[in-house]
Amino acid sequence: MGPETLQNMKPKKQAKKSQFEMFETRLANLCAKNHPLVVLAGQIEWSVFDEGFGGLYSDSGRPGIPTRVMVGLHYLKHTFNVSDESVVERFVENPYWQYFCGFEYFQYKFPIDPSSMTRWRKRIGSEKMKLLLSETLETAKRQKQIGRNEFSRVNVDTTVQEKAVAHPTDARLYQKARIKLVKAAKERGIKLRQSYRRLGKEALRKQGRYAHAKQYRRARKMTRKLRGYLGRVMRDIERNCPTVDRKLADLLEVSGWIYEQKRKDKNKVYAVHALEVECISKGKAHKRYEFGCKVSVASSSKNNWVMAVDAIHSNPYDGHTLAETLESAEETCGRTIKQVFVDRG
Repeated sequence: MGPETLQNMKPKKQAKKSQFEMFETRLANLCAKNHPLVVLAGQIEWSVFDEGFGGLYSDSGRPGIPTRVMVGLHYLKHTFNVSDESVVERFVENPYWQYFCGFEYFQYKFPIDPSSMTRWRKRIGSEKMKLLLSETLETAKRQKQIGRNEFSRVNVDTTVQEKAVAHPTDARLYQKARIKLVKAAKERGIKLRQSYRRLGKEALRKQGRYAHAKQYRRARKMTRKLRGYLGRVMRDIERNCPTVDRKLADLLEVSGWIYEQKRKDKNKVYAVHALEVECISKGKAHKRYEFGCKVSVASSSKNNWVMAVDAIHSNPYDGHTLAETLESAEETCGRTIKQVFVDRG
């Protein structure tokens, strides 16, 4: 995931309140000074993020969201293990979260739309996101939570980060691709001869029941029907819309890959909305295949401080990812690693 170029002006600093807002509730009066989030908000060097992310914004366009708000929401998201939507909703209810994100007065409305967090991550990119992890370690050093020899020995483990997708059977992929194509055609006013909404739903239901009952000949017949419905919708869109926009063209291309791919093909599509999903086998008895991305994690051996988390595509051998992970860990903590323990389980 690389940085995304967007025409947004650099974020403005939060302006001081006017006299008309003098009766609003100050967060400093609501929050206890010894609360962990209040203490942590005063320890983090927020200016580091303004300097690190400033070059990703232009000098014209709509002002961006304050960097501290976006960074603070991402810290809270991962600390409390919640989604983008949940962290924005809980922000309005929690004065400590608002104080941590740099607000002076209590907020009664959402600071951003949850989709802004996804767009911000695309803008920052995976390399710049490491700055959040690096500043976490620096803050721990300033609080004397990390000793001098904390990073001399590290543990490295390579595992699979599963994607939240349904098991990618051919029948389900045909159905999902057709649904997305029909929706895209409707949004653009493209008239289709038939959407196969009812027939596709019925065929997928029958396919699942036949497969569960081990009636594989009937199940394959329903799968062929679903593939035929997808092909008809694709050809119908191409006939009625000779010039398609970029988004529809990409969707047609992905649908074409799904339509043409065979069982034993390499680099298959396993999710219509997430092309990065790969099929990975780790030799687990209870789960033969996992669908997601291989991830390498490095943490300190003494107190388990996370030093590096890297997503690794193309499913390489675990041993080949070690050097890259160690290099990333040394860059994050700023020290040379002397001893490495590799999890071979």
